[in-house]
Amino acid sequence: MHPAPSVIIFTTFSGLGFGLLFWLGIDPTPPAGWVAFVFWLIAYVMAVGGLLSSTFHLGHPERFLKAFSQWRSSWLSREGIAAVTTLVAMGFYGLGLVFFGVAWQPLGWLGAVGALATVFTTSMIYTQMKTIPRWNMNLTPAMFMSYALAGGALLKGNILMAIVLLAIAGVVQVFTWVVGDKAFENSGTTMATATGLGNIGSVRAFEPPHTGTNYLMREFIHVIGRKHSQKLRIIGLALGIVVPTILLLLPIGHWIALIAVASHIAGVFASRWLFFAEAEHVVGLYYGKR
Repeated sequence: MHPAPSVIIFTTFSGLGFGLLFWLGIDPTPPAGWVAFVFWLIAYVMAVGGLLSSTFHLGHPERFLKAFSQWRSSWLSREGIAAVTTLVAMGFYGLGLVFFGVAWQPLGWLGAVGALATVFTTSMIYTQMKTIPRWNMNLTPAMFMSYALAGGALLKGNILMAIVLLAIAGVVQVFTWVVGDKAFENSGTTMATATGLGNIGSVRAFEPPHTGTNYLMREFIHVIGRKHSQKLRIIGLALGIVVPTILLLLPIGHWIALIAVASHIAGVFASRWLFFAEAEHVVGLYYGKR
């Protein structure tokens, strides 16, 4: 798949933002006043900013409101509904804490559940795609959820929880890569099944379907070298998991915490770029690219 910057920004920052909202929602002693304002500002800038960035990848961004009407069949629609519900609930919860110093806890719990639901529905947009075997597995939601919870705990300052969840996210990410590398081969999809010509004999590409590129080739066919991929995996794990964990084990300070967050975001960016770049769409078989 073409690793478009808009969807990388979307999946990275929306996950972090909703992850932070989850921890704010379940906190039995939530911050109040200006401290609460800062936490809510960070969470909303990331969550809303990530969601807005995703619209730049749409062919007609002005029609995004129509997506809300397809909740029966579309995970994109369910994501939108879950996101709006979460933002509204956590918005009122935050107002109570910032201006009145009151924790309307049921709103916090509702917002926390909605935050998890939003991240899950985002992951299912990709998991449901049988045409991309690397995504079509249970590890995809687990990866999205683990990164969101770990990143949210890191932003919230839950040091012990962040260390544990970062380790879990790292393990899930490695398993996602290992299993994903074999997913296309194990799916049983070949040029014969892609073209529907397998019943008449062996199928191979004689000539490309056409001489130029088209939308399908630009969006769904992206080839990345194995050495390049391996280097980015190491960078993603090092910056996203290892460095933040080491920094959290040091005597914590504002600058150390800021570096840990920045490192984690950079690592998630690298891993998320690979999430799209390594995804092999079966349409590549038709064009002789697999």
